[in-house]
Amino acid sequence: MMKETHILLLFPLILFSIHLLHAPSLAQPSTTGFTCKANRTVYPCQSYAFYRASSPNFLDLASIADLFEVSRLMISEPSNISSPASPLVSGQPLLVPLTCSCNAVNSTYSISYANISYTIKAGDTFYGVSTQSFGNLTTYQSVMVVNPTLVPTNLSIGVTALFPIFCKCPDSNTTLSVRSRPNYLVSYVFQSSDNVSSVAALFGVSSESIIAVNGNNTKPLDTIFIPVSKLPNLTQPETSPAAAAGGGGRRERTGLIVGLSVGLGVLGIFLIAAVFLWACLLCYGYGISRREGSEKEGFEGGQVEKWRNEKGEVKASLMADVSDCLDKYRVFKMEELREATEGFSSRCLIQGSVYRGLVDGEVFAIKKMNWNATQELRILQKVNHGNLVKLEGFCIDQEDASCYLVYEFVENGSLHSWLHHETSNGKGERLSWKTRLRIAVDVANGLQYIHEHTRPRVVHKDVKSSNILLDSTMRAKIANFGLAKSGCNAITMHIVGTPGYIAPEYLTDGMVSTRMDVFSFGVVLLELVSGKEAADDDGKVMLWAAAAERFEGLTGDEEMKAKRVREWMDPALAAGGDTVSMEGIVNVVNIALACLNKDPAKRPSMMDIVYALSKSDDVLFDVSEDGIPTQPLLAR
Repeated sequence: MMKETHILLLFPLILFSIHLLHAPSLAQPSTTGFTCKANRTVYPCQSYAFYRASSPNFLDLASIADLFEVSRLMISEPSNISSPASPLVSGQPLLVPLTCSCNAVNSTYSISYANISYTIKAGDTFYGVSTQSFGNLTTYQSVMVVNPTLVPTNLSIGVTALFPIFCKCPDSNTTLSVRSRPNYLVSYVFQSSDNVSSVAALFGVSSESIIAVNGNNTKPLDTIFIPVSKLPNLTQPETSPAAAAGGGGRRERTGLIVGLSVGLGVLGIFLIAAVFLWACLLCYGYGISRREGSEKEGFEGGQVEKWRNEKGEVKASLMADVSDCLDKYRVFKMEELREATEGFSSRCLIQGSVYRGLVDGEVFAIKKMNWNATQELRILQKVNHGNLVKLEGFCIDQEDASCYLVYEFVENGSLHSWLHHETSNGKGERLSWKTRLRIAVDVANGLQYIHEHTRPRVVHKDVKSSNILLDSTMRAKIANFGLAKSGCNAITMHIVGTPGYIAPEYLTDGMVSTRMDVFSFGVVLLELVSGKEAADDDGKVMLWAAAAERFEGLTGDEEMKAKRVREWMDPALAAGGDTVSMEGIVNVVNIALACLNKDPAKRPSMMDIVYALSKSDDVLFDVSEDGIPTQPLLAR
């Protein structure tokens, strides 16, 4: 009798388990996004996503901020969290800021979403990241649409995918009432326990306004948009009180049976999922082993077997990381590089860990890296521009797993050596103003390329005069992508860089964006004009701070500014015998000051800078107090 009772108890649990396994596929939305029309008066706009903290990976603001490429403060303030460092509770509601844009998918339609870059990790799928990491704020179908070159069933670890977070911008047809237009549309994932009235109460709006924006056919896991004139005042989730004691032996017995039954049912679900996952991993592992085997055969003539460090640990991950570069770059042998650099002799040292080497009659710059260089390799694969130093190939030292990157050799060394030291020809030649201006335009063109013509955008993070190289015709090339990051508006706790060039927002809050490169470029412009170092020997006196103080309050007073520029500029410019246009030099100082604005949003883009510099001989940009170039004035 007892055995039959157990069977009867498990039967409905099995049915319930089957229902749960099928329910997500029925509830999961199939939309590929929300169409839009690129109206400049509407898009882009500031919007927010309602996000719930979840275990185990997203129970702190730092991890969530990294996921959405914003800072912790940008989440804590609208979410009513007093301390950004406070741990979160699973399910805690948050408001995450988004920059919502209307993005063209093809020639026929556009989708409204916030563009978030995500680096694929082991075990990631479009579906898993969309539903778990981003909490269904997007769908795997939409991710597939915006990543047409990626194969969902064969995602490479380390590749960057774009995840479109659904959002909308309010237009003239979006109203809370007849008279008002909302300031924001908050993206909200409708839960199975929700109804329109409960969601309206959470945001302090009317049910009618939600229906007016989203219609009246909302299903669980659909993303809906809540029109709000101001953000709701979120509170911390309350801790559930302990269950009251008592209730009699029958109630305890019933509770025990129900709890055991539910537990067994959940365990059954996990067992089914585990068996399925195990089968998938077997297939995946088989594919990986076959792929790695073929890669080893093709790498350095099949001589590479396993990569081990001093402890004998397998270094196969390094091999896998660079495997997709094998058909794009020349793979040098370690013997070639040792011979080319005389065993990495100091006589061949250029600077730092970069050596000059001769391989098959061709000169290269060989950079030794004692760490995994896959990030730099991945970024360099995406870029190809005349103002960026070209990567020719690489080599992996099998003994210590060091990586060597082999670049084109740029003959005339760094801009830093020309501005601040005697040049390698020993004549102490200095750069003319026209050459300096040409260098500035070259560097600006290179930065504009990586900021605006790579997807996702690349931030160099270490723009400085020693990373700007000059070729035989004195044209500039940007070098050293060792600190570069693919993807913008991210937050990092690991601050790296060179004193004197680091943007304030990066130093204080770890904010990584293209505008930090703009700031560093402004410092380079000051170096070109003044001939001074970016920072003194102690790293306490910054060139940008001194320039800001010197030219403070001179907006509109071009005569006084020109006088101070003349007193401040590199004496070699006036002594060179060339005709120097003070209007042109003042123009460059104006551009530099615009780049150095403490508010990143008020700095000009590299496109604006390229235009201003290219027209430097003909027009003079007036820089407003906000630091943004306004309408050009004809030079008198």
